Amino acid sequence: MDEDTPVSEDAGFGIGAVSRRLGIPAPTLRTWNLRYGLGPSRRSPGGHRRYGAADVRRLAEMKRLIATGLVPAEAARLALALPDTPAAPPSGARTTPVPSGGLRTPQPPGGRPARLQVVAALARAAIMLDGRAVAALVEETLAAQGVVWTWEHLFLPALDAVCRGQDATGSGIDAEHLLSGHLQAALHRLAGDVPPQSDRPDRPDRPVVLACAEEEQHSLPVHALAAALAERGVQTRVLGARTPYAALAHAMRRLGPAAVFVWSQRAETGDTAPLAALPEVRPACRIVIGGRGWQGRAPAGVVRVSTLPDAVACVMSTLI
Repeated sequence: MDEDTPVSEDAGFGIGAVSRRLGIPAPTLRTWNLRYGLGPSRRSPGGHRRYGAADVRRLAEMKRLIATGLVPAEAARLALALPDTPAAPPSGARTTPVPSGGLRTPQPPGGRPARLQVVAALARAAIMLDGRAVAALVEETLAAQGVVWTWEHLFLPALDAVCRGQDATGSGIDAEHLLSGHLQAALHRLAGDVPPQSDRPDRPDRPVVLACAEEEQHSLPVHALAAALAERGVQTRVLGARTPYAALAHAMRRLGPAAVFVWSQRAETGDTAPLAALPEVRPACRIVIGGRGWQGRAPAGVVRVSTLPDAVACVMSTLI
């Protein structure tokens, strides 16, 4: 049993257990501890620092407050003011599940205006080429809401606003690249924060392989899927942009993956014919394709998805 495994609530929780329970990446938890003092208040008999129930409750409140639009410093100040014993939720509050399927936290009314404000702030920071502000907004939203929510409700709307500005002015590709670059860096960190599968008996010892179609250079959706799967404890192997089908076939034979995801954004890269030549592996491997570039009917057995939530659900269904 490792130090992250909660023996009981009285014994406290390690950082890995809290990360999985709240859907907050472990690096973010460490940052909140260093910057704001929202850290573990207990120690195990072996000397490991552990989070108590009150610590976990304050972290959940920190996450909720950031999601409403508060800056992290103010959210931390309010979270630290919570009493050690839980209070009843306010009358009329509704609850929504955290993306990881862990704790449920109050969701106050008026979430959409706050979300639109964050989208506008992110687009404005990108247009102003303020990399620090872009990175902060991306990291804070990923920590508070998870990958799928951030992709669907923050990044895509902000990217659309930046691209509409390009259409109107004829400039702004630099803002698009800055925004995409900071998101990809954050996603890459999340995708690498998965414990070894030998420590996760609830997951098959078979990774998921993610790649772009041959000559496809747009790889950001692949990194988003890798990070979303990492939140769910799934190991991935990202082959990246412009993956030759011969290289993908070699990786499949070598790794025996549970699933393979291939992305095509442009029609020039979306020929489905080469998919039929991908090798069969044992146990069986599901082939999933995404992106608007794919042309024609997919080969038998190949599943096509149109959104990140669909891709996550499709891949996860192969691991059950």
